[in-house]
Amino acid sequence: MKALLSHEPGAPETLRLEDVAEPAAGPGELLVRVRACAMNFPDVLIIEDKYQLKPQRPFAPGGEIAGEVIATGEGVSGWKPGDRLIAALGFGGLAEQVLVPANRAIPLPAERSFEEGSALLMTYATVIHALVDRGKLQAGQTLLVLGAAGGIGIASIEIGKALGARVIAAVSSDVKAQAARDAGADATLVYPAGDADPRALSQLFKDAVGLAGADVILDPVGGPYTEAALRSIAWEGRFLVVGFPAGIAKLPLNLTLLKSCDVCGVFWGAFAARDPKANAAYVEQLFRWWGEGKIAPKISATYPLERAGEAIEALRDRKAVGKLVVTL
Repeated sequence: MKALLSHEPGAPETLRLEDVAEPAAGPGELLVRVRACAMNFPDVLIIEDKYQLKPQRPFAPGGEIAGEVIATGEGVSGWKPGDRLIAALGFGGLAEQVLVPANRAIPLPAERSFEEGSALLMTYATVIHALVDRGKLQAGQTLLVLGAAGGIGIASIEIGKALGARVIAAVSSDVKAQAARDAGADATLVYPAGDADPRALSQLFKDAVGLAGADVILDPVGGPYTEAALRSIAWEGRFLVVGFPAGIAKLPLNLTLLKSCDVCGVFWGAFAARDPKANAAYVEQLFRWWGEGKIAPKISATYPLERAGEAIEALRDRKAVGKLVVTL
């Protein structure tokens, strides 16, 4: 079978498409034919050895997949060849076949495409955990979303609206602002994509959210945008730290004192592992919202396996709008 492998730390250009041995399902595992693999910013980091998960090389990146069961391992019940599923694996998805622990597989309804299914879990499950558990977002509150046209950003807009919030979307271009409005944002602001005066950037956020400030700020961007956005937070607001494609920020802690606000880390993978029942309940809610049309993965481009490095490059350069999916 074919797989796109990382043999040494580096940029997407270092990935190699190779023939590898087909895996066999062990106890508790499903052997899955991968049909689609959604790409996420951790795929940028994992091949550079900058992510908290560091697989033994060679490995295939690709943390979330959709596909069909080929075979089941010993002790597996409830699954049979031909069943459709989605799963978040952390890595391994850029391969024609992959092993999936049966207890981490989620049935994919027949009416949903593999491409859509592959793009659901890592973004939408991260965001529902972030906004409900960490952000305590309530109906009528104001949510400010940075990087609002990316996978996490679009999911944040949709789930924020599903929870009844007023959503302000911050993006780096007019094209991305339109994507945020299409996803349901109540208002948008365009911030400079490069270096910006911190005071001017902060004022942009303050003007967008209003005098009362943002009750919840979701930040999957980092860098200079973090402190500037924090300055627009409401009294006793919650600032959600999700990712750092613009760099890991350092905050002056006097800001948290002056606003009596919380800075909360969001690590969905660890949450799902520590509380699988709570995560499963959230996934059920996501499927309900999906069925009601309140959320839907937005796929802006698809790539064949041999060009998956281009998708990772687009994420690295922050050119992606919505989700990018590799089809196999």
